Amino acid sequence: MRINSLVLGFSAFIAAGAMAAAPAQKPAKSAAATAPPASTAIPADVRARVVAKLPGASPADVAVSPIPGLYEVTMGGLIAYVSADGKYLVSGSIYDLATESNLTAKRRNDARAKALLAAREDQMIVFAPANPKMTVTVFTDVDCGYCRKFHSQIAELNKAGVRVRYVPFPRTGPGTESWRKAESVWCASDRKDALTRAKRGEEVKSKDCGDAMIKAGFEMGEDFGLEGTPAIYTQSGEYIGGFLTPGQLVALVQESEQGSGSSGR
Repeated sequence: MRINSLVLGFSAFIAAGAMAAAPAQKPAKSAAATAPPASTAIPADVRARVVAKLPGASPADVAVSPIPGLYEVTMGGLIAYVSADGKYLVSGSIYDLATESNLTAKRRNDARAKALLAAREDQMIVFAPANPKMTVTVFTDVDCGYCRKFHSQIAELNKAGVRVRYVPFPRTGPGTESWRKAESVWCASDRKDALTRAKRGEEVKSKDCGDAMIKAGFEMGEDFGLEGTPAIYTQSGEYIGGFLTPGQLVALVQESEQGSGSSGR
């Protein structure tokens, strides 16, 4: 779901709160603590008030939260909490002190994992080994220095069994030089070669195929609250960092797969 201009303002606010959250907490001791109770009905008038205040949100995006009187709203990969009267929005994470778990992080990761699963892989540029052991999705900018440094390790990453799915996210936005370069790469007949050349600083020329793929990636990144690139996500929706070495990336993915999945972002 794309967040329109009003909701984007909330998104920046929410993302800032998420970044200021405490370090990763211990895994939840009870699976039941990771999600709001599904059995609690939400009054139709509450849904209507909340949705009215957040254009772009739908009634299905509103759920109960662990705190009475607050309702959870999922906007792309972002989670916010809104009062029943629709007057107040709360950003940041909710922690369960009994289980020492970040309940919001789990819900946020679930929302992002759903979005990543639904994203069209034919609109990504994928570098994969013959027998991948893990998959990460990386939002990238052709002109980003650390994105270029990350891509210089692509052979090592593949050798380590890492399948890398690149999603375009020109940080400067539509109508800029970085956006144009991303279009040229994603419109190329051999996207993998074009991306590698572009990240070496070479000019890539290709037939114009429009910017639909760039828009799709950029909008998903905005929905995730991205503030920089590279941004690396596991299949479970957990953000594990920006630039990482192959060894660091493999270790963090393995840690995520073992069930930590509770980082503040």
